Amino acid sequence: MAKTQLSKWGNSLAIRIPKPLAESAGVREGDALAVSQGQGGVIVLSPARRKYRLKDLVAKITGKNCHHETEWGKPAGKEVW
Repeated sequence: MAKTQLSKWGNSLAIRIPKPLAESAGVREGDALAVSQGQGGVIVLSPARRKYRLKDLVAKITGKNCHHETEWGKPAGKEVW
């Protein structure tokens, strides 16, 4: 178990996460963390869920990861428009 201290940062408190712990958790400077309180007053830090923007996702499309149209045959049943 690693130990660390809380430091004052403006009107809040800051915690330093030791490098080996940050590396094993897969977090680095600038990452957003969700903070919650568990049972017995335990403070839980977990990586915050990322919000994706369509513009950023589309920018990552390349010729290698772009899938081509697949022919599935003629529409059947309620697929017919």
